[in-house]
Amino acid sequence: MRSYDLTPLLRASIGFDRLANMLDSAQRAEDAGPAYPPYNIEKLDENHYRISMAVAGFAEAELEITAKEQNLVVTGRKAKSEGADPSFLYRGIAQRAFERRFDLADHIKVSGASLENGLLHIDLVREVPEAMKPRSIAITQVKAPEPRVIEGDAKAA
Repeated sequence: MRSYDLTPLLRASIGFDRLANMLDSAQRAEDAGPAYPPYNIEKLDENHYRISMAVAGFAEAELEITAKEQNLVVTGRKAKSEGADPSFLYRGIAQRAFERRFDLADHIKVSGASLENGLLHIDLVREVPEAMKPRSIAITQVKAPEPRVIEGDAKAA
């Protein structure tokens, strides 16, 4: 695994501490290996995103999605089944509890979620407040001051 030294970038940056922490935590998570459950993050257009998470074997009631500030937490807990546990010859479908955390950028909101064919889809939208959107600033022409004439004796000049 290749490691990158971001120190020169951080020395020239002001106010990007959160970005540096996210990069550091992403590298640590990558070093730890793949985590359960697997997921995809899609950019649908400029302001819409979708997280698709493979949660085969989990019912809608066994999943919980919580959004607070810049964090999105998806939790899955299997309900205890009543009766005899089946005797598996091979168990390839994981049914262990999980908690997956996502750090959301500023102004990203969860707009909805759906469970379809074992995939949990979480839709996200970027809602930038009107006051923070870029706006065009008109450039005005400044008139040059009129030359000043100093009154004096015309004969002297």
